[in-house]
Amino acid sequence: MKDSLDTIIYVGKSKNLKSRVSSYFTNSKSHSPKVVKLVKNLKDFDYIITDTEFEAFMLECKLIKEIKPIYNKLMKNPISYCYIKLTLSGKYPEIDISDTYSIDDGNMYFGPYTSSNKIERALLGLKEHYKILCSNKFKSSSACINYSLGLCMGVCMENFSKDSYLSVVDKIISLLKGTDTGVIEEIEYKMLDSVNKLDFETAAKYRDNIEAISYIVARTNMINYMDLSRNVILIENLDMSYIKFFLIKDNKIVFNEKFSLLPNNNLVDYLTKITLEHYSNVSLNNLRYFDKDAIDEAQIIFSYIQNKSNNCRYSILNMDSLSMDFEVNINRTITNLLTSNS
Repeated sequence: MKDSLDTIIYVGKSKNLKSRVSSYFTNSKSHSPKVVKLVKNLKDFDYIITDTEFEAFMLECKLIKEIKPIYNKLMKNPISYCYIKLTLSGKYPEIDISDTYSIDDGNMYFGPYTSSNKIERALLGLKEHYKILCSNKFKSSSACINYSLGLCMGVCMENFSKDSYLSVVDKIISLLKGTDTGVIEEIEYKMLDSVNKLDFETAAKYRDNIEAISYIVARTNMINYMDLSRNVILIENLDMSYIKFFLIKDNKIVFNEKFSLLPNNNLVDYLTKITLEHYSNVSLNNLRYFDKDAIDEAQIIFSYIQNKSNNCRYSILNMDSLSMDFEVNINRTITNLLTSNS
């Protein structure tokens, strides 16, 4: 969408573009002030037709990042990216929120996460549950006020056993890595116990903590999945005669083209050749940390390939297992995708 100066002020996608655009000019009483202002400034349209919805998602994300249209920023819910930082330099490891991360400061980082409010709630819930909510920040020799409230296990006291605290930290790290989510069941038990005691206010607090911690788990699963699976072959049927072939590398589309399914056109061999050109130089075990710029694309890819209603088939290339007989394995993978119905 453009204004009178031909400046792009909004980018959006839709499976039904006519319906989407028309919605801006109907039921105007229900529109937010920002939408009303957008419509007043709207003077012209451009549109791009993509073969698949997946392409539209990725293109929308790319254009918004490149152009930064004013109404995309105004109409989108504010996203405050943050990380969970485990500081390892002090007497005790400390777990807090950070809006930046560093790969070489000796600390551990998890994320990024797109909801700082949920992360704050999750960390508070975890610290309360494990009784490490020390109000003295481990710097005093006397018990803090939270110790008397049952929220601190006594890390601020001289005779405290450090091993108890480190055991809790290990549990939280396992949660943040997605390897142990047992804490959710533990808090659920507390919530049900509060309900049975008719303490609904406390039960509601536990419910909110569970929701926030579950958000961390879901985001961790997505990050782990895409970080370990950053090289994807995706095939989507356009109709009975054509497919769209995608190669995704480091959560970016590096190749996409439409192909005919006519017999005897050596399609498998050609797609194998294309795939080899893009993936033969991939470094093994080349895992990296997700930054803020990569998370949007990763989320789109992860959500799309996990959505069973999409008419696509995909294969994640495990570069370690493909290191031997690379071409043969790629050829077999593409053959299986082309002949598969789901």
